[in-house]
Amino acid sequence: MVDLLSLPAIWAAFPVLCFTGFLIDESSPSSLLCDPISSLPGPVISKYSNIKLKYHWLTGDRAKYVHSLHEKYGPVVRISPNEVDISSYAAAKSVHSIGSTFVKSEFYRHLTRYDVQNLFNTSDPKFHGERRRLLASSMSNSSLKFMEPSIDAHVRLTIHRMEEQMETQGTVDIYKWWMFMATDVIGELCFGDSFRMLEYGKKTQYSLDLESVSAMEAVRVAFPGMVSLASVVPLPVFRKSAEAGYRMEQYAHQSVQRYREVVATNPNPKPTLFTKLFGSGEGGLPDHEIINEAISFIIAGSDTTATTMTYLVWEVCRNPHIKRSLLLELGGLADNFEHDDLRSLPYLNQVITETLRLYTGVPSGLPRVSRHGANLGGYWIPAGVTVTTQAYSLHRDPDVFTDPERFDPSRWEQPTRQMEDALMPFGGGSRTCIGMHLARAELRLSTARFFRKFPKATISTKEGMTVEDMDQIAYFLMSPKGKRCIVQVW
Repeated sequence: MVDLLSLPAIWAAFPVLCFTGFLIDESSPSSLLCDPISSLPGPVISKYSNIKLKYHWLTGDRAKYVHSLHEKYGPVVRISPNEVDISSYAAAKSVHSIGSTFVKSEFYRHLTRYDVQNLFNTSDPKFHGERRRLLASSMSNSSLKFMEPSIDAHVRLTIHRMEEQMETQGTVDIYKWWMFMATDVIGELCFGDSFRMLEYGKKTQYSLDLESVSAMEAVRVAFPGMVSLASVVPLPVFRKSAEAGYRMEQYAHQSVQRYREVVATNPNPKPTLFTKLFGSGEGGLPDHEIINEAISFIIAGSDTTATTMTYLVWEVCRNPHIKRSLLLELGGLADNFEHDDLRSLPYLNQVITETLRLYTGVPSGLPRVSRHGANLGGYWIPAGVTVTTQAYSLHRDPDVFTDPERFDPSRWEQPTRQMEDALMPFGGGSRTCIGMHLARAELRLSTARFFRKFPKATISTKEGMTVEDMDQIAYFLMSPKGKRCIVQVW
């Protein structure tokens, strides 16, 4: 993930974007004299402008900024003229429950380059239900079982490549290799062929384009008017992002065409997450819709898994007692263990859950809009007001999680109902991340194989590696600020 404000072109564009943000402030109420949420607590500026929120979005610390507002003002806080953030797990549960009157806001449409609905960005419950039914079976635990050998093969190759780098360089950047692994896994599961980043040991053009497009999506969200402005102000950063998006689309189109040819000639093609979408019947989709779904899956399925694995290794290596407990449990596995052997390991799964709590892949707000209005946290929120719930704050509620900033897997030995309700690393309700089971399978296999191979792994201080490198930075997806995590494995 690119650090947006480290790009000179973004700094050059920032004054123009800010001015555009003031002129086209979509969050502003139609009249300050008739402000339906004027009674809500929050900073004064939030009544008049969302520019401060946009600034923190572009600097990658929106989640921390909003969390600081909750610490000051309470569980319900106004964060912009037409946006409220809720940190109460009970209110969050009602917003995200199945059958809720809340739907996704237009925010999600700004995260994609094309005006095409997909499973992720749609705000239409009917479309979402139909599309989810098409994809759900391929993402179920039973279907993923057939894909586990492929997933495990990528995990094994990742560990092998880490070992090779350790032998030649003495250290290994685990963030880089987990990113390569997760991108290759989701590429193969979507298109039937990986991006071969693990084989090459370096970023491919597709992955570089993916970073560029992802970075620009953060700007698109903060400044929706930027899309129109880009056609008038020819800044290089906009042009390069557009070129990267075109190359991504072409690559995806070629991959879809190759797989469509396989499906046409082979009655039993290698299954992918989208195999059913290639049919000619009711479940079949045109290429451009398959491409749109695939790109959103790749973006969501690469950064999040890689980031979670990086922080998991970092925390385990920093806490000797946690590592000892994990190694003791993993030591009981047979040499030829498979994913099924890992599902029931209590401490392994507690470590994963605790990592997901503190280092959620999507820590910032998940915007929703009520079609009828709702009472939340003791306040009436009118229809049309955006309500966000951010996992960063829900997962740090001191009334739910004792000593919330401490990494403590044992807290999940006997979790309370409140802890389970407040945990939302994959969202909630009918819009829960469809890739949840895939993510947990990758995390289990990666954790087990890494610590079985490298039981003496420690965090290195070589190459200038510091704790600050691991500060969380998030636009929509989160990553370590330093974009690396240097480890010594013996």
